[in-house]
Amino acid sequence: MQKIYLDNAATTPIDDEVINLITGSMHEVFGNPSSTHQFGRKAKSLVEHARNNIAKYLNCSANEIIFTAGGSEADNLILFNAVANLGVQRIISSKIEHHAVIHTIETIQTKHNIIVDFVNLDENGEIDYQNLEDLLKNSDHKTLVSLMLVNNEIGNILDLQTVSDLCTKYNALFHSDTVQGIAHTTLDLQITPIDFFAASAHKFHGPKGVGFAYFKKGTGVQPLLIGGEQERGARAGTENIHGIIGMGKAMEIAFKNYDKDKTHISGLKQYLIDQLLHNFDGVQFNGTSSQLNKSAFHILSVRFPKEMPMLLFNLDLKGIAVSGGSACQSGSNKGSHVLNTILNENEAKKTSVRFSFSKYNTKEEIDIVIKVLKELLQ
Repeated sequence: MQKIYLDNAATTPIDDEVINLITGSMHEVFGNPSSTHQFGRKAKSLVEHARNNIAKYLNCSANEIIFTAGGSEADNLILFNAVANLGVQRIISSKIEHHAVIHTIETIQTKHNIIVDFVNLDENGEIDYQNLEDLLKNSDHKTLVSLMLVNNEIGNILDLQTVSDLCTKYNALFHSDTVQGIAHTTLDLQITPIDFFAASAHKFHGPKGVGFAYFKKGTGVQPLLIGGEQERGARAGTENIHGIIGMGKAMEIAFKNYDKDKTHISGLKQYLIDQLLHNFDGVQFNGTSSQLNKSAFHILSVRFPKEMPMLLFNLDLKGIAVSGGSACQSGSNKGSHVLNTILNENEAKKTSVRFSFSKYNTKEEIDIVIKVLKELLQ
């Protein structure tokens, strides 16, 4: 049975070049980057090389990058610092953020008694930018806006420039969870200034368990993890050297091949859209995911005309890996909080499938998926 992986928004297969680099480094580099002898210095040099490379592709300073164990830790580090260290009294976010942001904000609200406001969304889950401006101008509290660059379930792309301009206009801080956006959109921090963002290597063909937080120069960082002076005091614990090296290489590959990969993956997405509309009556698309100019080129969220609770399971039996929403919600009986927010009750009950693509997928795989869906939905 052929196996087809179309759940790349959950995680991506590691690039062969990245695997080879990590494997080689495991043989050759074992020193502690905090050690002053030659073994430690070699490890430290490779960590800093990766940091410099990442900063180069984002057009920022290397000392603004703090390595973490992934996007969720980075979001936590940023949000807790904003309140506990930078005096933020109010957070504006949306109800369709990743749980790494939503649940962290809920915890901070309980612990620190901050004000939390949610910006209005339209029926496609798009931000109401006028409402965001109204929220910003109608309060004197020090405010942080936290809105994700790419929604991990429906692929909507945030207008970063508009939000950045509004935050600058009203003297608010701006954090974006860019975990789903890095390598799937372009980001130049000199053109679009953001105060903080989070990233994770496994979303762009790097290893799991490593990511980074961006803190704009001049914003102090107090650690969540205590016990060492690593990452310039921002995060205790010996660095994940091999993961960091792999992440740096994965980002290099992603940016070098960005245009080629975007063209290939966008073509697959449009082909699946066309085939679904041609072969199945009543198919709809969640958010703006079917609009290539408004959504990430690797995510398509499809809503079928009825409830089919076994569809994902049956696709898996046929060797096709997809998800109903976020992989982080697997096992939850509450469904997708994103779809429950933007859809009415009847539409939210219908079965939705998130297809997410990578450079390794092919048109032939899409043809097989359509054939299997015809068998399952007849």
